[in-house]
Amino acid sequence: MVPQVIVVGSFVQDLTWRCAEFPRSGETVIGTFVTGPGGKGSNQAIAAGRAGARTLFVGAVGCDAFARSAKKFYEAEGIAAHFAEKPTHATGTAAILVNAAGQNEIIVALGANAALQPADVPAAALRGAQVVVTQHETDLRTVATVLKTARRTGVITVHNPAPMRADFAPALLRHVDVLIPNETEFAALINLLAARDAGAKLKPFTVAALHALSNDTLHTLCRTLGVPTVIVTLGAKGIFVSQASGPAFITAHKVKVVDTTGAGDAFCGGFAAGLVEFPGDLLAAARFGNAVAALSVTKFGTAPSMPTRLEIAAFLGKS
Repeated sequence: MVPQVIVVGSFVQDLTWRCAEFPRSGETVIGTFVTGPGGKGSNQAIAAGRAGARTLFVGAVGCDAFARSAKKFYEAEGIAAHFAEKPTHATGTAAILVNAAGQNEIIVALGANAALQPADVPAAALRGAQVVVTQHETDLRTVATVLKTARRTGVITVHNPAPMRADFAPALLRHVDVLIPNETEFAALINLLAARDAGAKLKPFTVAALHALSNDTLHTLCRTLGVPTVIVTLGAKGIFVSQASGPAFITAHKVKVVDTTGAGDAFCGGFAAGLVEFPGDLLAAARFGNAVAALSVTKFGTAPSMPTRLEIAAFLGKS
């Protein structure tokens, strides 16, 4: 079947250590260890697929045990995946520390993800999709090509600028319909554009400054990015949505937090599925993504924590 949502992005094998407190410099702490599938792109694809959208994940892996695990995982999930094999690269990996409060610290080695090329993305599937989602854990030239190609054919383009990178080119935003940064990424984008436009380094815009803004002022700042819809995810506070017609704020659901790792990916994938579920209604899609993100933090892990369509329906029915 033709996919409704295509996520072009990263697969990494998550190597996760859970501990009471993060170790300080030079300190060793005792914790527990688990490993499983992850990567921003893959997490978002799993979130979209489990939420009910026909989804295709496109990514790159090496020729190793982690690559074989990735393929088996997608087969078990019943979600379509197109893996470009890169024999000279290792499959991507992520070292994740999670403390007792559910907060995380992460280091990602991109590996094969950095070698993903435009030719690795099935062109026919891309043209036939309803929504295409990208991030920053693959070659950014490929990301730009995918967004440009998709938008040219009328596909809704959703871009999650995570993680922010020194080689990010603001021109990429011209091909984006919906931009979804978190608070840190939003501040980085504002600083990048301010430095470009002013031609000099200005006083940095901070996350603290972001939280001090009124909704109207934040909306005005979002409009400077030149993207039709900007959705800023604000963690436990909620979701800020800026469209040309005006701003909206969606409060986060109150849940028992177990692990926040992958919450942003859950929102992006859930939002993409919401765009299929509620055509033309971005606020409804954002509320749907908000529920997916809330459910994801009640479980440990990244891709395995993504909720199913039945779980989402039950949760929304109680909210």
